[in-house]
Amino acid sequence: MNILEITQFLKTQNWLDLSHEINADTPHFSAFSPLKSRVLFTVEKDGFFTHEYTLVSQYGTHIDAPIHFAPNTRALHEIQAHEWFYPLFVIHKEQAVQDNPDYRLTVEDILAFEQKYGRISEGSFVAFASGWSARWHDKKAFYNYDENGQAHTPGWDLDALKFLHEQRNVAVIGHETLDTDSAEDCRLHGDLRGERYWLSQNKFQIEVLNRLPELPAVGAAVWIGAPNIQHASGFNARVVAVYPIVDSI
Repeated sequence: MNILEITQFLKTQNWLDLSHEINADTPHFSAFSPLKSRVLFTVEKDGFFTHEYTLVSQYGTHIDAPIHFAPNTRALHEIQAHEWFYPLFVIHKEQAVQDNPDYRLTVEDILAFEQKYGRISEGSFVAFASGWSARWHDKKAFYNYDENGQAHTPGWDLDALKFLHEQRNVAVIGHETLDTDSAEDCRLHGDLRGERYWLSQNKFQIEVLNRLPELPAVGAAVWIGAPNIQHASGFNARVVAVYPIVDSI
């Protein structure tokens, strides 16, 4: 099958946008400012329509380049062209997170996934489907603070991230929350140690993904799009998955 035939085939499959639309009301890290926009020119007055946007690099669905947490690693412009496309494995833990919003995805979860679906491929993208993106339009539910101001959100266990890097050589991880680590782990350790570990491997991640629960555990591929900004620590991203129509396989 040549490239044209592959392209034509892919266009007949299921496509799913995994990115949130963003605006000034988008949930974001508390130290950051919300998106700001203004109209610079209009078609009626100037003959063309143009906006100016001001937003922090980590806003909405976004890519974290390694340099975001790890000095002397890669910035956004140093991620190579072939690194924007991956086979996708989705570990579904929606029920576990519904039962416990502080849930940590563990090595045991990964091994149970592999027992059912087969070994996770080297150089792949592994996503943690928590169902958290369903809370997107309710900031109170998305941040999930208790009466003491402590957030309760799920995340990756550090040992799980070490396993994915050291034992499976996974290229990219992704999740639906604002952080790699659970909020409880961040409180206990005083640091986003899982995020720091992953980015220190000179690997990137995608945060605040949308609609992961709609994807199959295996069989999908994922494309990532982000601007080529020199020395950027990351940026808002468009992430799209394609997965088979069952009758076509």
